[in-house]
Amino acid sequence: MTKPHTLLCTIGTSLFYPNLSTLKDVDPDPILAGLAQAYVLKDWQKAAKLLHELKPTDRLCGAEINSVTDLLKQGFIEQVHLHLLHSDTDDGQAIAEILQFYFQSDGWQVTTHCVEGLRDDDPRAFRTHGLRNLAKIFGERVRETGADFCAINATGGYKAQIAIAVLMGQALDIPVYYKHERFDAIIPFPPMPVALDFSIWQRASGMFMVLGKGEVISWEQYREDWDERFEPLVNREEIDGENYLELSATGQIFHETFRTRFQQIKAHSLPRPATENEKQAPNLGHHGYGQARTPILRFLQKLTDEVLYVRFCHSIYWNPDLPESTRFRPSGGEVQGIYSNGTYCVKFKVHTTTDNQDALPGIVADLNDWVEDV
Repeated sequence: MTKPHTLLCTIGTSLFYPNLSTLKDVDPDPILAGLAQAYVLKDWQKAAKLLHELKPTDRLCGAEINSVTDLLKQGFIEQVHLHLLHSDTDDGQAIAEILQFYFQSDGWQVTTHCVEGLRDDDPRAFRTHGLRNLAKIFGERVRETGADFCAINATGGYKAQIAIAVLMGQALDIPVYYKHERFDAIIPFPPMPVALDFSIWQRASGMFMVLGKGEVISWEQYREDWDERFEPLVNREEIDGENYLELSATGQIFHETFRTRFQQIKAHSLPRPATENEKQAPNLGHHGYGQARTPILRFLQKLTDEVLYVRFCHSIYWNPDLPESTRFRPSGGEVQGIYSNGTYCVKFKVHTTTDNQDALPGIVADLNDWVEDV
């Protein structure tokens, strides 16, 4: 069985509070006195160097050093790449710097990530942005590395941060570990015993891709496709009498989970490539697009050229005054695309190399994945 070599580690503040913040620079122990001075002077490289003079299991080193050391010692992980996910605070940034210096000198490849909005002085930002951004970073790193090679160390951080890490790991079926500060044992969290509904994500992947960017979108854009099962996955907010949506932390986990899974299976579920003779130029019809004609044609041609199974596209709707979100959706048993620059909107049918209705959700999800990089 493959052992994880990439560790995603949440970071708390135990290294500072109470650990380094309570030390005195007159302590007879030169290491402790030096750590006290480094803390006051904010000399984080010196602090990391002095922490190396202590045993890594010493509680003064903090939860992150203690837990990573035990995970290695007990054989749960290989030592290759360490991602440190810290709060959006000065203390979070400082502790991440110390840990980066510390673990790099041990031979780790270390990357730090600031989780924007993850701060305890703004409860709303913490709930609506911080926890979602944490889930988003987990999902991005797992897609980048592969689920078989990742593990999460959920020992450090806010309690809610630890909970999101556990849920994310369980949803992605990657190991999650936690070390209690009073015990030496590492606690592994078992896989989640229930399955999330993949078909919901595939069908509404366009909505989840847009909301997954952190955007707040008018609910009216999704009224036609709305499903009551989306409700636990979003937060609603009324702005100037209009209903707006944003992903909840649970919704971000849902989205990251299935986007990662889709990357693993899509190669075997998409239609065959179109032949050269099947590829055709886009058809915009006679809607009077004005200056929008050129960028719309450019987008549709790029779609036809880059997505192998797309044969051609033709427009079915135009509104010069309706802003929308660019995405793809199932409509009447066909693939419908929506393209907008934020002021106008064009809807078009996408013709592919298959009429198999069972393939429709996967095609829609793949096209929404494609448009993320356009």
